Amino acid sequence: MARRLSYSARFPYPAEQVYQAQSTARYWDEMMAGFEMFSPKCEVVEFTSDDLGLKAVLRQTIGRDQLPPIAQTVLKKDMVITREESLGIFDAGITKGDYTASIQAGPGSLKGWQELFPTDTGCTLRKTTEVKVFVPFIASKLEQLMLVNLVDLFRAEAAYAKDWIAKNA
Repeated sequence: MARRLSYSARFPYPAEQVYQAQSTARYWDEMMAGFEMFSPKCEVVEFTSDDLGLKAVLRQTIGRDQLPPIAQTVLKKDMVITREESLGIFDAGITKGDYTASIQAGPGSLKGWQELFPTDTGCTLRKTTEVKVFVPFIASKLEQLMLVNLVDLFRAEAAYAKDWIAKNA
């Protein structure tokens, strides 16, 4: 059974400003460079921003020794996560997109959708995630672990976005 989670990042900036930040390769490059303090290798594999929207493909390697014991029972090597983020063309009402994450030889799936929309105080980027692990007996524990770590990641990315926009806009 898949588990779902919604996370909302609130920004004191207009939605268009958040969208414009994410539409630059530098935004993603600097975010991945910042994550290298936690993981030995983080990189932007692909980035496009055009009339159809934006897409970033990110790859992050986490050493097996950094994984919780329950994850080490399933993964026998370093965990390589490939994530694809996309947002459609900017829409002043609501800009929609999606994201996926996969782990090489991983025992499950992670997918979600995101919506960027204006609020009275700026804007919100809401991400709704669905995870599914296909390992009997420990699936629910791994799914919960993934969601908890994903919230931490989304918080860190929201803090990064606020700081990046404040410095670069």
